[in-house]
Amino acid sequence: MTHAIVIQKQGGPEEMQWTAVDVGAPGAGQIRLKQTAVGLNYIDCYHRSGLYPLEMPAGIGMEAAGVVVAVGEGVSDLAVDDRVAYASGPPGSYAEERNMAADRVVKLPDSISDETAAAMMLQGMTTQYLIRSTYRVKAGETVLFHAAAGGVGLIACQWLKQLGATVIGTVGSDEKAELAKAHGCDHTIIYTRENFVDRVKDITDGAGVPVVYDSVGADTYPGSLDCLAPLGMMVSFGNASGPIKDFDPGLLAVKGSLYFTRPTLMTYTASREDLVASASDLFAAVDKGVKIEINQRYALKDAEQSHRDLEGRKTTGSTILLP
Repeated sequence: MTHAIVIQKQGGPEEMQWTAVDVGAPGAGQIRLKQTAVGLNYIDCYHRSGLYPLEMPAGIGMEAAGVVVAVGEGVSDLAVDDRVAYASGPPGSYAEERNMAADRVVKLPDSISDETAAAMMLQGMTTQYLIRSTYRVKAGETVLFHAAAGGVGLIACQWLKQLGATVIGTVGSDEKAELAKAHGCDHTIIYTRENFVDRVKDITDGAGVPVVYDSVGADTYPGSLDCLAPLGMMVSFGNASGPIKDFDPGLLAVKGSLYFTRPTLMTYTASREDLVASASDLFAAVDKGVKIEINQRYALKDAEQSHRDLEGRKTTGSTILLP
């Protein structure tokens, strides 16, 4: 029998239990995967904690890579032994094997390893929709990216440089500043001892930036708005410090007719066509030189510790869990 991480109730990392599960044969339109590497993402913590409610008992995890071991009725474009990856619901990627809807996985090119795929699908496709769709960054623009040394941040810094943008990134330490710089971040701001609004204004000669990408949430949200140029866009795509509460849309008018959006990857990849296009764009960026930094590896059964380290801001780059 295969094993998976299961929670019986939402709460702290200790709620995740290594449990024997019966996967069963894939249903119509499904494939069964033997997973070789699993990605760790902040949304996993939101599902585990209860910030994003789940029906109990529940699996955890949205991303993995592996090999097809069985194909259900009606699946014609995938076969046993195909290498595939995904970044999609339902939660449950923290598993040795699982069934997945065939239209939610993509084939991996030979140039992308299983570990790289598991480390980048969710973070990489998140980067793709942020900088190519939500706000399409153009060469010569200056952008602010919070948590520049995180998984999405390191991918974004490199990809933005490919596009010819100037990147201002906030980080929490000197070590993270060096890491972000090594991946293309032009200006780093150590938010624990610098006022990032003042620094952004200094760097841009008071003009501000056309877009802020903010995955931190409550702690950075007011300052992020202050960094924007008139008609600028605030892209809120995470809540690492807690969700934004008591949002006042009147602030957008007062601060320069700003735009505010809260996008999700699941919306941008809802159709099969959009999913394949996003993944293909990501694969091309990696082939052109975007490096996926896997800086932490844990045994899948030790997922509890991975969550403690992620929430404690002890991780950089991408993290994978190995079945």
